[in-house]
Amino acid sequence: MTKASQADAARLFSVAPMMDWTTRDYRAFARTLTKRTLLYTEMVTTGAILHGTPRERFLGYSDVEHPIALQLGGSDAGELAECAAIAEAWGYDEVNLNVGCPSDRVQNNMIGACLMGYPEKVAAAVKAMQATVSIPVTVKCRIGIDDQDEDADLARFIEIVADAGCNVFTVHARKAWLQGLSPKQNRDVPPLNYPRVHRLKQSHPELHIGINGGIKTLAECNAHLAHVDSVMVGREAYQNPWLLAGVDEQLFGETGPARTRLEAANAFRPYIQQRLDEGAKLNHITRHLLGLFQGCPGGRRFRRHLSEHAHKEDAGLRLFDEALSLVREPEMNGQAAPALLSAD
Repeated sequence: MTKASQADAARLFSVAPMMDWTTRDYRAFARTLTKRTLLYTEMVTTGAILHGTPRERFLGYSDVEHPIALQLGGSDAGELAECAAIAEAWGYDEVNLNVGCPSDRVQNNMIGACLMGYPEKVAAAVKAMQATVSIPVTVKCRIGIDDQDEDADLARFIEIVADAGCNVFTVHARKAWLQGLSPKQNRDVPPLNYPRVHRLKQSHPELHIGINGGIKTLAECNAHLAHVDSVMVGREAYQNPWLLAGVDEQLFGETGPARTRLEAANAFRPYIQQRLDEGAKLNHITRHLLGLFQGCPGGRRFRRHLSEHAHKEDAGLRLFDEALSLVREPEMNGQAAPALLSAD
C-alpha cells in the first residue's frame, strides 16, 4: 500500500493536531489503543523546520506512529514546498496546512486562520507543495473568520483551494474571531455549526470533507459520517484517551490492540523505558496518560500519584507501576470497558 493510500484509508477517523498535546509520546501511547487512526503532529512552523536545530526535535517520531501526518504552519509557497519535501523524506504519510489556528502570534506571521482571508495564497501554497511531493497535501480550516458568516464564504475558500489541486479538507465547525477572542475562547465561544459543513459536502461530493469540533463520542462520529467523509476528534481524544480503544472495531471493523486500559498501559511500558533511557523525564511522558482511568475505581489516585511524583529525578518505571497498582478496572467479561461510546 502506498503512503497516499495508507493515509486515505486511515482518514476516516483522526486525532486533531494540538499544540503541546499531540507530541510524539502521546502519539506512541495512542497506538496502544488504536492502530487505524490517523495521527497528526502538533503544528510545526516552516521556520522551525528550515532554521531550527536539531531537526529531530521538530520532526522526530517512532515507526509505531504510522499512519502519521505532519501539520505545517506557514504561508510562503516556496518554504512550504521545501518543508513538504522534507516531511516526505522523513517518512510522513501526509502533510497538512494549518488554516485554522487563531492565535495572535501566528497571525503576525501570516499563519493559521487568518489565511482564510487569502484563499489565493493558500491555493498557491498547496499547488507548490503538491508539485514537490507524492504524499497527500491536505488543508485544515475553520468555517469562516470574523465577518465571514455565510455558506458562500466557506464555499469560495474551498473552491479556490480545490481548483489548485487540493481535494481533502478537514473543517473545524466553528468560526475564528481573530480580534476580540483569545485562542482558548476560540475553541469554545463561537457556536458550532455542523450543518454548514454537512452542506459543504453535499454541494461538493467530489471533495473529501472531514468535520472537527466538539465531538466527544464514537456515536457522534457515526452520526456525522452519514453526512461527511471523515471525523477528526481533538480534546476528547486527549483528555479521555480510552475513547480511542473503540475506534478500530466500531469505525474500521477490526479488532483493536487493547481490550482493557491496564493492557494498554502495560503495552506502553517498553516505550516509557526507551524514552527514559534517551534522557526523557517520566512526567513528560506520563502526563499524556492522566485521563486513561477516568471513571475507574482508583483513577483519581493513579492521576494524583503521577502528578505528585513523576517529576522527581529518580522517577522511573517503578513509579509508573506503583500508580497502576492503585487502579481497579471493572470486569467486562472479556469485553472492552464501557467508555467507548461515552465521555465518562
